[in-house]
Amino acid sequence: MFRRLFPLFALILLSVGQVQADVDPPRDPAHPARVEVLHIPSAGLEINGLAYVASGPGTHPTLVICHGWPGNEKNLDLAQAVRRAGWNAITFNYRGSWGSPGEFHFVQVSEDATAVIAWLRRPEVAARLAVDPHRIAIAGHSMGGWATARAAAADPTLLGAILIAPADMGGLGKLSRGDVVKAAAANAETLVTTPEKMADELLAQSEAFSLTRTAPGLAKIPLLVLTADDGLAASANSLVAAIRTQGSTRVQTQHFNTDHSWSDARLALASSIVEWLQGMTK
Repeated sequence: MFRRLFPLFALILLSVGQVQADVDPPRDPAHPARVEVLHIPSAGLEINGLAYVASGPGTHPTLVICHGWPGNEKNLDLAQAVRRAGWNAITFNYRGSWGSPGEFHFVQVSEDATAVIAWLRRPEVAARLAVDPHRIAIAGHSMGGWATARAAAADPTLLGAILIAPADMGGLGKLSRGDVVKAAAANAETLVTTPEKMADELLAQSEAFSLTRTAPGLAKIPLLVLTADDGLAASANSLVAAIRTQGSTRVQTQHFNTDHSWSDARLALASSIVEWLQGMTK
């Protein structure tokens, strides 16, 4: 009888665990969760952002989240999920995007991500936002995944990096100018630039922007690579292969049968990310 009931019992326990992972933690009146508007210095300007500060005393591990091109999907549900798990989450807008000052350039995207991390490590900023400067990870979706790869490859002190359907912006630059202009025109909302300027930068920097160029640096840190049925999995898989060729054994991968925005798999995406992050702090 018990053997027949055990699978049902295990399923019930699993369901309860999933529900518990999705509930808000108890409120800490002395150290409540909060959101703080940020103005982060980068190359002489101040880009805008948000800090999702976790509840509880002391400092918290912190995840910096980079949005895509142009950034219509901000992945703020992931920021909330991460915070429920006890992490701070930091979102921001690159120079020349979504109200941040300056003109938009692809080369600045990873520069801005690096600037955010450096700012969070300032003692006065870390104290204000309850950030543990020794436990900072970075994640990015699409172009943000490419930016994450570039920023993380240059910073082996990061706790780890998460690439969500990373785009190979270097590969895009190998197309004809007309095709790249067309793609840029379809991804120009709120960006202070023109499709022609974006296309010309991608064409000129095609080799420098190659995703696989980040492999040597990424081999030095833990990495989670998440792919979808969006046509970008092949380049992500090539990156993973290149990293493993460098001798890394700290790359985890997972493929989802969903679209580029994880439209019907948001909870599964959040669960995978939170589980991996929690493993980084054990």
